Amino acid sequence: MTDKPVLVSVDGGVGRLVLNRPKAINALNDEMVDLMATALRAWRDDDAITAVVLSGAGERGLCAGGDIVSIHRDAKALSEAGADDAAAAACPSAVFWREEYQLNSEIAKFPKPYVALMDGIVMGGGVGVSAHANTRIVTDTTRLAMPETGIGFVPDVGGTHLLSQIADHLGVYLGLTAASINGADAIALGVADHYIPSADLDAFVAAIAATSVDEAIAQYAQTPPESALFAQRDWIREAFAADTVAEIVRRCEAVDPSSPHKAAADKAASTLRSKSPTTLAVTLRTLREPLPTLDEALHREYRVSLRCVRGHDMAEGIRAQVIDKDRNPSWNPASIDAVTAADVDAYFAPLPDGLELTIVEP
Repeated sequence: MTDKPVLVSVDGGVGRLVLNRPKAINALNDEMVDLMATALRAWRDDDAITAVVLSGAGERGLCAGGDIVSIHRDAKALSEAGADDAAAAACPSAVFWREEYQLNSEIAKFPKPYVALMDGIVMGGGVGVSAHANTRIVTDTTRLAMPETGIGFVPDVGGTHLLSQIADHLGVYLGLTAASINGADAIALGVADHYIPSADLDAFVAAIAATSVDEAIAQYAQTPPESALFAQRDWIREAFAADTVAEIVRRCEAVDPSSPHKAAADKAASTLRSKSPTTLAVTLRTLREPLPTLDEALHREYRVSLRCVRGHDMAEGIRAQVIDKDRNPSWNPASIDAVTAADVDAYFAPLPDGLELTIVEP
């Protein structure tokens, strides 16, 4: 049924999941998460299924994230009402996050080859359904990012777990600035496994069905180009090792004017000054204090997500970037120096009884 938002099929023992909302760059909604989870649970123990391939319909990308407009409705209502954790946990966005984070966990634990074609735009929720896969394919068109800080949110869908494992503080840089990376960068940073030109993906998938995942990779994978981001790791390592967002900004601005990376450092500083001071501080805390497992990271991310959706900055950030598109958010507090340790601590406090995220083992 081609009108379904996820096309589920089987070809030669390979389960196919095609995200099918191309006009929205396959942004995830509740039905899509449910369709994916149902298929994966059926295929886990089905001996006829040897592998799963995830891809996106259309030419723009795998998945641009979640339904931001719906989240804005919840965030606006909750923040204006001064809602508590219980009200936030009952909103549609929180219900969606619980199901989405459960899916992220199941993808990471899937016992068969799960091949994610990270072609084109792969952002936010799109990272969650692909970057936890055991076989991650990037291409010459890949544009991958965790863009949450730009809308007063924090990296979720296990993004904090992925970013915290990237060496040289490059994950901190990506999480705070919301910068996008290409396929070569993703390979160099360890968030993808193989590089295959976009034009070869159809033949690659056909080869999986005709032979196996390993043979198809051997036939089509190529050595990626050099990573431009990886080449900047020295100044990023120095600047983003700081313990506070304010000090990171200061170190970016202090990069030697004669450095070939001075323009990139100044851009990073300017970018950080434009984003929600509170969610920058919260994001930095999560990346400075990594948890050992994806499930633990998802548990903490859910706490933080609830506090974001009922706070001021998420509603305001989405308004400025997506609803009114004036690109002029009014953050509260407005400056990096005005965010207190108590402000940040509140995002990580345990939720009331019965509200914590529970990951159910598949």
